[in-house]
Amino acid sequence: MDSQDKKKSTGFTILNNQKSEVHGGYGAGTLSFDNISPVFVDIQAEEAFIDMGALHARSVVEKRIKFSTNEEDVPNGKPYWLIWVTVDRNEKGPYYAGVTACYMTVDEEARRGFKILADHVNKMDKSLKRKIIVEHMDDKSKAILAKFLQEFRPEMWNNSSPELHSGLSVE
Repeated sequence: MDSQDKKKSTGFTILNNQKSEVHGGYGAGTLSFDNISPVFVDIQAEEAFIDMGALHARSVVEKRIKFSTNEEDVPNGKPYWLIWVTVDRNEKGPYYAGVTACYMTVDEEARRGFKILADHVNKMDKSLKRKIIVEHMDDKSKAILAKFLQEFRPEMWNNSSPELHSGLSVE
């Protein structure tokens, strides 16, 4: 047995749809990504799209880009919002339960981008915890996201909370 086999597990397990028994104690933490989807809002193109690669920072927007935490390092960056959308089911049916937004910019030509990874991770966590955090988005982006969510699954939009509806409403 080599030294890598002897290393202890971190106790962090990512599960999918498969059943698993967890007996508590060290190593009991689990996290399921089954109900979360990353949605990008391309502000300039005025469109929204799903890219599951964002779960591992490998979306089409992020591939081959070196990111900085300083927005001034990317003066020609194209603005995007990465939206973490968590779905759940209540007595009315499926709905958008958690929706959180993270800002980023990408300069494809220079292969540079701006994002704060800790913010992306924390907002993903907040979405998984069924929080709505969209108040910091600009009105144009809110309208693009609201239209996308409404058209993608109208019944899920209709079943969603008034907090989401008001958070994405534009005056």
